[in-house]
Amino acid sequence: MTVRRTAAVLAALAVVSGCGSGGSSAGGGPSGSAVWVTSPAGSPSGGRSGWNRQRFLAAFDKHKGTTRTASPTAQNDLVGAVFTNDAGGDHFCTASVVDSAGQNLIVTAAHCVYDPGVGQRNDLVFVPGYRGGDAPSGVWPLAAITVDQSWADSGNPDLDVAFAIVQPQGGKQVQQVLGANKLGVDKGYQLPVKLTGYPSSADVPITCVNNTSQQSPTQLRIDCPDYTGGTSGSPWVTGFDPATRTGTVVGVIGGYQQGGNTPDTSYSSYFGDSVQALYDRATS
Repeated sequence: MTVRRTAAVLAALAVVSGCGSGGSSAGGGPSGSAVWVTSPAGSPSGGRSGWNRQRFLAAFDKHKGTTRTASPTAQNDLVGAVFTNDAGGDHFCTASVVDSAGQNLIVTAAHCVYDPGVGQRNDLVFVPGYRGGDAPSGVWPLAAITVDQSWADSGNPDLDVAFAIVQPQGGKQVQQVLGANKLGVDKGYQLPVKLTGYPSSADVPITCVNNTSQQSPTQLRIDCPDYTGGTSGSPWVTGFDPATRTGTVVGVIGGYQQGGNTPDTSYSSYFGDSVQALYDRATS
């Protein structure tokens, strides 16, 4: 079984991802109860900026499907590498901050944090904005992990999604420090998104913008090159607003083939009602 697990686009491009989308809504795969596992331990003015809708769309078309090194930005800094124990070892997955009342939640792929039929992975830490051995926004241990029962039992690829609470650091929650993306449920299959993640072979994140498509009623697909091992859990973000430092995460690399058998095409479980239920359980 294959396990993906494993110069940035202009900041203005993030805004265009909020401009209309196609596709229809669909369910998020078979419903199931969640498993709670506790581990130890407005678009800019064209007049002022020189940008208008046409220029946004032209820029998006120019760069879509091109993978680049991700610069440190408010949007990219919501994304981090996942390590075992601390930031001194090898990172093997990616996660990102997602909005919650507790301001302490991240989202990733279920296969990053929980082995079906075996249990959760212990001693994991989230390092947002990791670059070249530095942890500019701290190291955040995972305190609790929530996966769907169908993933825990048999690795259901339609629910290859996990939410994890991270421990506060320096008296603050991770969302207080960085902000967070909103959870997007039933947003359709065809969306312009930005995909940012950490290959295991690199100590800086990569990023790509492109349109998603339907792989199946319960799976999304995107074509972006060089998303190798370590990029599982990378968020698919649409509609990022630099003013509020908030976008909408509509997927994470995972699902079909645990994210993909080739580095140029990635997949995500579709975020439908079952993912909403999983989020509700994680934040209850």
